[in-house]
This record gives sequence, C-alpha cells and structure tokens, in this order.
Amino acid sequence: MTIMERYEYWLDHADQPVREQLEAMKGHPAEIEDAFYRSLAFGTGGLRGVLGAGTNRMNVHTVAQASQGLADYVNRNFPEDQRSIAVSYDSRIQSDEFARTAAGVFAANGIRVHIYPQLMPTPCLSYAVRALGCAAGVMVTASHNPAKYNGYKVYGPDGCQITTEAAAAILKEIDKLDVFADVRRADFEGALADGRIRWIGEEVYTAFVNEVKRQTLLGPQDQVDRNIAIVYTPLNGTGLKPVLRTLRESGYTNISVVPEQEQPDGHFPTCPYPNPEIREAMELGIACAKKQNAALLIATDPDCDRCGIAVRDENGEYTLLTGNETGLLLLQYVCERREALGRMPEHPVMVKTIVTTDLAERIARDHGVETVNVLTGFKFIGEVIGRLEAAGRASDYIFGFEESYGYLSGTYVRDKDAVNAAFLICEMYAWYHAQGLSLTQALKNIYRKYGYALNTLDSYTFEGSAGFEKMQGIMKNLRGIEGRIGQLAISEVLDYSQGLDGLPKSDVLKFRLEDGSSLVVRPSGTEPKIKVYISAVAEDEAKAREKADGILDGIKALLA
Repeated sequence: MTIMERYEYWLDHADQPVREQLEAMKGHPAEIEDAFYRSLAFGTGGLRGVLGAGTNRMNVHTVAQASQGLADYVNRNFPEDQRSIAVSYDSRIQSDEFARTAAGVFAANGIRVHIYPQLMPTPCLSYAVRALGCAAGVMVTASHNPAKYNGYKVYGPDGCQITTEAAAAILKEIDKLDVFADVRRADFEGALADGRIRWIGEEVYTAFVNEVKRQTLLGPQDQVDRNIAIVYTPLNGTGLKPVLRTLRESGYTNISVVPEQEQPDGHFPTCPYPNPEIREAMELGIACAKKQNAALLIATDPDCDRCGIAVRDENGEYTLLTGNETGLLLLQYVCERREALGRMPEHPVMVKTIVTTDLAERIARDHGVETVNVLTGFKFIGEVIGRLEAAGRASDYIFGFEESYGYLSGTYVRDKDAVNAAFLICEMYAWYHAQGLSLTQALKNIYRKYGYALNTLDSYTFEGSAGFEKMQGIMKNLRGIEGRIGQLAISEVLDYSQGLDGLPKSDVLKFRLEDGSSLVVRPSGTEPKIKVYISAVAEDEAKAREKADGILDGIKALLA
C-alpha cells in the first residue's frame, strides 16, 4: 500500500479513539506521512514510539499486532505446558490500556497470562517471568523518554530482554499479520473471570523485595546510622512502593519523598524529560534535599530500572553523579565489602558495556575481579549471568553496570534494577558516613588511586524518514575516518558491525586514541538518535574536559 492507502485503510477499520485522531490528520499530508511511512521498528528492545494513530505510532492496534506476533511465536516454539506470559506496566499514558490489550490477545491465543494488579517496575517483570516459569514477558514502558512516548519491551524465559534471534523470529510473525484482520482479542474482564488471565500474587512481589534486601553487604557487627536523612523521588513513576518498602524494611526510616513527583502520573508535569540523568528532572529533589538537610537524593525513572543520585559536597552544594561515577563507587564498595566479609568468590566476575568507563576495569583488576565487556544494553549483562548460571558459576557474578544509570548486584533478575540500586546506594552512603567520608570524597579517593577519566555522552536527533536515512549516511561516513580525530591519532578502530570478540553484530564504532582516550558512536536502538560517547584520559577534570571537547569537535562536521 501507499502511505495514503494505509491511512484510508486505518480510517476504515480503526477503533473510535484512533479514528478520531486519523480524522484530525486530514489536510495535513506531512502528519500522515510521518504516521504511516513505516511500521514501528520491532527489535530486541521491543517497540517504542510516539503515542498516536498510525503504523509508526504506539496505539492499541500496533500493540495488539505485536502481541499477536509474540503469541504466534510462543505457540510455535514452546510446549503447551510452558505457554504463559507475564505482563507489567508503568505510569505512562495508556500503559494500563496497552497491558490489558496485550493480555487479551495472549488469552485469545490460548496462552495463560499473569499480570500485576497494579503498575510495577521493569525488574519486577523480569523477576515474575522466572518465578512463574513463563515463556515470555511484556513490560509496557518507554523508560525515561518524554511523556509523548510509550513502549513495549519483550522478555524471554530467562528474564532478559529478547535476543537478536528471538526478535527476528517474532518480527517475522508480526510481518505476516494484517493489523486488523489477523489479530485475535479476548475481553480482558471475561478472560480474568474464566481464569485465562490471572493476577500476579502478593507473594511474588514480596519475594522480589526480599531478594533485593539479601544483597546487603553489611555484616551483623557493622554499625551504621540508618536514620540518615534521605530524599527520594520516583519521578511520577513506579518506584514509590517497592523502593520505600525495601528501604524501610531495611531500617532506613528518615526518608522524604518529593511531593510533586510522588504519585504515578504519565504526564510528568514537573519533569518533561523524566530522566535522572537530566538536572532539570532533579531540581525539585535537590530543593527538597536542601529543605530536609539531606546529604543524599535518589531518583528512579518511570519504570524504575535506572537510578540517579545527587550528593551534597564539602561546600554544601549538590552534585549530580553520572552513571559512570555511581557505578565506580558501587563497584569499589561491592569489592571492598565482599573482601571484608569473606564473601568474594574464587573467580569473581564484573560485567559492563563497551561504552561504560574503562576505569572500572582498573578497579576490578585491583581486586582480582574479571571484567566482561558486552554490547550496549543491559540484556547482554543478563545473558552473561545466564551463562555463568548454566556453568554452575552464578555466585561468581558480583556486579554489573552501564553508564546509562543501570546497576545490578544480584542474579535474581536479568535486567537493571533501580530498587536494588537505591538500596545499595543508601547502604554505601551509610557505610562511608560511618567512616567519616562523603560519597564525593570516596569518589576522589578512587580517582586518586586509579587515575582520572572524564566520560561524556552527546545525542543528536534525526526525526522522520529523512532523519532515518541521514543516520545511516552518518555511520557510513564515520567508517571512512582515518588518521586523526581532532588532535589525537587513531590507534585502533573497532567496528562491531562485524561481530567482534564473539559479540553479536551491532552498528557500533569504537575509536581507540593514542593517549588511551576513546570515542564510541552508535545509533540508538529505541530513539531517532545517534549517541556519541567520549572517554577522555587526563591529569584532572579541566584537562580531560578540554580533551573531550577536542575529540567531539573532530567529528562534529560529520554529525551535522
């Protein structure tokens, strides 16, 4: 079909709310083109896109079509007694509706459905998949994207986001389907009444919280002050109940919640970009921390898999720590405390992504810990945990993290877990406080011992069909760079599109530079963006920042 033929077809068959949006597009050809020039891409991250009508939008029909494809995949690849799917959703606009739509499609295809009775974080979905022995899981979320987005993440039976192979197989099933004629849907309430859909019980949620608490690295003789003042914000997402429950049951009672960001709200009225990486999203939390005289602010994103912090420094100012900085602190804390408690395994393993700071490898090496580098995406960290488990070495995994604010210190889930991160950060803060150290002082000690590296991330957005083509051209041109980037000679180029180091093929380029600095460029798998990661090695922050600016200037012309 042409774009206009697709538009007319949807106009004839879509349900009333979607049809009303389509009617509003009449006379606006650019809007119609953007809504129908392609279907939402389905990959290892599932679906993610802007809410609205059309094949390139998140709506009940694109969700139902993806769910039908997933149902056909499960029915084709799993025996009948294993055909069940767990479902969860966050606070975003239409998340609950999309979750029920997906559940109804699965039920109509003879698949047992387990769904949380209220919104729950992504790690709770990963946990439920494994705890309930499901063939797959679906988390309705767009993570930390702006309010106009929603998404649909698919998990395999191991609790990880699906593999490249599984995504390709599911996409093949989706591509066979007519979005209206080929999708089977059951009434949610009716399927709930006859048992095809079941609520996930409180015992599963409680078991998850208990697993998080078991990640403690404090022994019975360790004395810390758990009455320290902490400010927490769930950024209007799913973290409120599990984070507060875990902390309070662990003895942290002096917790204040940012009132404007406490309750779930998919419009995110005080933080248009609900991302703990962004200072604007943290401003209310910092103001609350000042009011409560709290030295620690913790924030989790809407689906509570990413965790960001702000800490009060020696001058009374609040500093946002980057994902790399928090990861370095946690890694050092995990290693030191395991050693002190005699809980370091004989062959310990730490896992990080290739765009995460290489400084972590120096810390790991100092503690006798093996580092495994994986592609961008926490699912690859989860897959390493799975391989260790299959080899009888699950207990060798001690920590995994990625620069995009994802952390995990246990093997009970296979995705990043901000409930775990919040718990471990509070414990780390209390431990260092008992030693007379702030987190900023502890971080300075790391740099003093292992050297300084500044890690930056810049994103370049390319909207629409023209933007998609431009991104492909940019990556092609970057593969032609030779000699130098800025003032630094290129010592090595790693093109992961060829499947380096046994990793799956991925459209990622890494340039190692002569002084130990590096540059990584990759298109985002979930947004119309190219991401540029720079690691600048220098004597101090000022010189590192100057060097990072020079590296970025060296490729800016290719990103225009």
